[in-house]
Amino acid sequence: MSPNGQPLVFPAPAGPTAMVFGAGTLPPGLWFDEHEHPQHQIAWATRGVITVEVDGGRWVLPPTRALWIPGGIRHRTGTYDGAIMSGIYLDPSRTPVDFPAPTMLRVSSLLHELFQHLTADATTPQQRERAESVIFDLLNPAEVIPIGARHPVDVRAQRVAAALQADPADPRTLPEFAAAVAVSPRTLARAFLAETGITFGQWRTQIRLAASLPLLAAKMPISRIATRVGYATPSAYIAAFHREVGTSPARYFAR
Repeated sequence: MSPNGQPLVFPAPAGPTAMVFGAGTLPPGLWFDEHEHPQHQIAWATRGVITVEVDGGRWVLPPTRALWIPGGIRHRTGTYDGAIMSGIYLDPSRTPVDFPAPTMLRVSSLLHELFQHLTADATTPQQRERAESVIFDLLNPAEVIPIGARHPVDVRAQRVAAALQADPADPRTLPEFAAAVAVSPRTLARAFLAETGITFGQWRTQIRLAASLPLLAAKMPISRIATRVGYATPSAYIAAFHREVGTSPARYFAR
């Protein structure tokens, strides 16, 4: 955020065609402040896993996935374990595709190669235009929903939220958390429902599932993921994932 509380705005330079590419190596733990772009953006990692947070939702992107971010949408991008990120910026006036909301995209082998073709120094403007026209035809949404939840504003609820984000497997119950922050369980429950739109239990589930996504993208065994994020058994984790997301963990990142 800027000093006056407004989101940072980072316009990409204009290019000879609709797309402008930027790339960089992100060290582990790097997060950009919340910001927006006047252009549409496709956030994609050529290597590693990046995470994009938009309005409480969390999109985790291995190289087989990218995220369409419409121009003017506030978002926060980072990586837990390091990544090579490509930011693909699209001039809305020259882009025939327009997803009105953040949308996860499948990155096929062909789309991957076309992105790399457009970043090559030897690619001419005419070649770029031809490649971009094919890319627009290949932007296929992946039928998944974001995982995550808004943070509460209440200071006491924030302390509970911070503890669960630091350790999603924290087994404490709502009354135990309430005692730790010196508030009644009923007041804490009301704060989560009023400020996040969901109950404390639903909020905890979303945070646990969100914490599992980078591990899932890194192909960690389900049994280890379940334990890391607070589920007693792999089947309990899989059931929670399917109930909340509408698909199984194994299919979430399937090509």
